[in-house]
Amino acid sequence: MSLDGVSLRWYRRFLEYKPFTDSLITSLLLAGASTVLAIVLAVPAALELARSHSRTANAVTSFLLSPIAVPPLVVGLSSLYYLSELGIGNSFLALLITHTCVSVPYVLRTTIAACRNLSPGYGEAASVLGASIGQRFVHVTLPLISPGIFAGALFSVLISLDNLGVSYFFGSANTTTLPVVMLSYLQNQFDPSIAAISTVQMTIAIVFLLAVERIYGLRSMNG
Repeated sequence: MSLDGVSLRWYRRFLEYKPFTDSLITSLLLAGASTVLAIVLAVPAALELARSHSRTANAVTSFLLSPIAVPPLVVGLSSLYYLSELGIGNSFLALLITHTCVSVPYVLRTTIAACRNLSPGYGEAASVLGASIGQRFVHVTLPLISPGIFAGALFSVLISLDNLGVSYFFGSANTTTLPVVMLSYLQNQFDPSIAAISTVQMTIAIVFLLAVERIYGLRSMNG
């Protein structure tokens, strides 16, 4: 069997085409920043919501998880309209805010599941031993829920890197992400470089999902 057709040419094309590399950097910065913000916002909310099973807590949880159920195009268009009214329309900040809103539900869901599996006895034991609230969180609670936070963070990064519907409406030199550039490239020309990029994206997604399965376990996400 001949392997004459096997080539890295289209991977090199990706690295040599400046719009691809520039948008990749933007996508990576955006994914990292939005994930950090999502963790900062979702973890305190998850800790509080996991303690209560009241109707109010359930309603708040449903509201915070609602971006998952809304089509990305709707989220992107409505966010652009609202943020433009605030004067930050086509900016990296606007894109960051929107991606953070989309990422929060993923971190929140996995962290709530981890918090509800956490026995209150650990915190009570630490309190009896004289640990302050901050010490209990840093040395007891955080290490125990960290797999849930990590799993949510991985999903957040994947969603951000692959998000076309939201990013499509924020087109400028500083806000164009890799999926948007890929779509624009396909509209003007077609070659296997897009397939090469997609292969890399799929490989990254598989590695991330395997990491989630190994560290956290997909079954535990169901509560």
